[in-house]
Amino acid sequence: MDRTKTQLEIKGQIERITFYNDENGYTIAKMRVQERRDLITVVGTMYSVSPGEVLRVKGYWDNHPKYGEQLRITSYETLLPATSKGIEKYLGSGMIKGIGPVMARRLVARFKEDTLRVIEEDIDRLKEVEGIGEKRIEMIKNAWEEQKEIRDVMIFLQGNGISPAYAVKIYRHYGNDSIKVVRENPYRLAMDIFGIGFKTADKIAEKMGIPRDSQIRSEAGIMHILHELSDDGHVYYPYEPLIERCCETLEVEEDRIPIALDAVLREGKIIIDDKFIDKEKDKDQRSKAVYLAKYHISETGIAKRLKRLLSTPKQMRLINIDDAIVWVQRFLKIGFSSKQLEAVKDAIHSKVMVITGGPGTGKTTIIKAIINIYKKMGQRVLLAAPTGRAAKRMTEATGHEAKTIHRLLEYSPNNGQFKKNEDNSLDGDLIIIDEASMIDTIMMYHLLKAVKIHTTLIFVGDADQLPSVGPGNTLKDIIDSGYIPTVRLNEIFRQSKESMIIVNAHRVNNGEMPYIKKGNNKNEDFFFIEIEEPEEVVKYIVYLCREAVPMRFGFDPVDDIQVLTPMHKGLSGVANLNKELQQALNPGGVELVRAGRTFRVGDKIMQIRNNYEKDVYNGDIGRIISIDQEVQEVCVDFDRRLVTYEFLELDEIILAYAISVHKSQGSEYPVIIMPVLTQHYMLLQRNLIYTGITRGKRLVFIVGTKKAMAIAIRNNKPLSRFTLLRERLSRD
Repeated sequence: MDRTKTQLEIKGQIERITFYNDENGYTIAKMRVQERRDLITVVGTMYSVSPGEVLRVKGYWDNHPKYGEQLRITSYETLLPATSKGIEKYLGSGMIKGIGPVMARRLVARFKEDTLRVIEEDIDRLKEVEGIGEKRIEMIKNAWEEQKEIRDVMIFLQGNGISPAYAVKIYRHYGNDSIKVVRENPYRLAMDIFGIGFKTADKIAEKMGIPRDSQIRSEAGIMHILHELSDDGHVYYPYEPLIERCCETLEVEEDRIPIALDAVLREGKIIIDDKFIDKEKDKDQRSKAVYLAKYHISETGIAKRLKRLLSTPKQMRLINIDDAIVWVQRFLKIGFSSKQLEAVKDAIHSKVMVITGGPGTGKTTIIKAIINIYKKMGQRVLLAAPTGRAAKRMTEATGHEAKTIHRLLEYSPNNGQFKKNEDNSLDGDLIIIDEASMIDTIMMYHLLKAVKIHTTLIFVGDADQLPSVGPGNTLKDIIDSGYIPTVRLNEIFRQSKESMIIVNAHRVNNGEMPYIKKGNNKNEDFFFIEIEEPEEVVKYIVYLCREAVPMRFGFDPVDDIQVLTPMHKGLSGVANLNKELQQALNPGGVELVRAGRTFRVGDKIMQIRNNYEKDVYNGDIGRIISIDQEVQEVCVDFDRRLVTYEFLELDEIILAYAISVHKSQGSEYPVIIMPVLTQHYMLLQRNLIYTGITRGKRLVFIVGTKKAMAIAIRNNKPLSRFTLLRERLSRD
């Protein structure tokens, strides 16, 4: 008989984990067994096993050509360790929040082999150990109970292909109903659990025997695809193309999708709108618009509220506008251009208006003038911007407090609602919103709901930048509708003409190649370094960040320099650049590896989803200041505000030495470095390059080829987004 294929059962203690895949639970570990002097190697799918844990395993011996004899596990059962040494290793592995290696040593020194029984049956006795108080006991108690309860859930989820990291999230979301929910409808996971997509849920459903042509799968697939399309910026999607896309993605017959669409329509999850269809011209109804319900409510609500605002007269005493203009110019010691003059006058007599223009065209000067005139009249003025950085910049530029829109609307994490709404309006006579191009459809709706009917509302922004990260193109749609008064600033002021960053931003926006000065003048602020090979581009970017810019110009390589890139993948994409820059700028120190990603104390990170409970939002940038293995928490400094993440929440943050151009919106950085290569051709667009350049305050470095730059500048047809806000404003 072949010994290597004979099933056997052994009992042993895990000494160390050599390898663990967070996604599928595949583990390579060293195990101590009584009948063997040396440690044996065990391999197989084992979820969340820890050093010190005792296992009863079944499996067979296998001879690996490179690593030698290994026991391949077919099944296992977890047993609690019995020896003091085993208990110490078990508790010190980090599996119980609140107990790390040091605390495990103290516990075992006090309670010996009785330690686990004390935790289980008489946990208050832990006070006998130095460094343990009520708060720590509560933390250990909760973690111990959760660890026990989650084992049953994990065994079920493991059998259906769910990784342990997600198993914990599922348990925390559904609690003891976890198994029931997954059995009834595994597709709920894709909607409810951050990080679990439709594909993962689909694999689970398949393992559970749910047919591919089932109604439940088609309904879930439609919702997934509509959410995916909204991630691409679409507020709705045309009916027939949506059916085609669903059939292709779900690999089902076409007749299944309309039936499923009707079902989710009846449930109120989607809305189908044909109001703007010319029934004669569009007989096949390709333009019938399919919305996720919240986007239809928001888009129609925006149009309705803007029209209501604009049709209601101002409640403000009449003033002599010419006198006000003379006064504010004298007060601010400035002189207005003709366009600035038009903007200030419109701001005094209009109810709703837009001021748009590129860098250096005087938007900030106009904002300051409008604020001072309104305050002189005794009006209450509120200022806001979509991001914390943009709000801070607005505060510094105007001398008046600006808030993020979330803080202005007083978001409450307790109930997931904004306290400021149609029943509790914002207490302001004038509201000015800066960086308005960043406002997506949902946020615009929430903002407008909270604006009083007699309030004056002014949007300020650059309509030529990339649209919002979220669905919609609200500022551009508002301008293009022709319904809202708009002043477009196009004159660059004298002091701004001295900056090649501003000059070149406008050249790019006008379809011209940037002007590149010859020479090596330290006073220059715009540089184009021509390098063709992606490998060399990456090396040069690292050199600029680590050596050239800090040494020559005195900027901090992490806080002051931001690398922007059009792509996520590839050598010059976000992922690889972050890996290279982390190694170059923060190579050592305390670190944590989660799901193949390495985080270190001192790392620059970015939040990638809105987390209202933590009051951090998609695009916020911070620095990791501590990693606590014992409490299993990472502390991040977001502009002097400390936010803690449990290890299980770390899929919400990514390294941010390099970020996408889209994620940079609303922010300015002292130094911008941006690769522009022909490998990016699918994403090379004029407004992307323009947005990237305008993020730089002091220095901009473009590293790449003139050919790639020319491709981008010629491409002035940005990817269109399906929205109907313009039509609702102009034709509704």
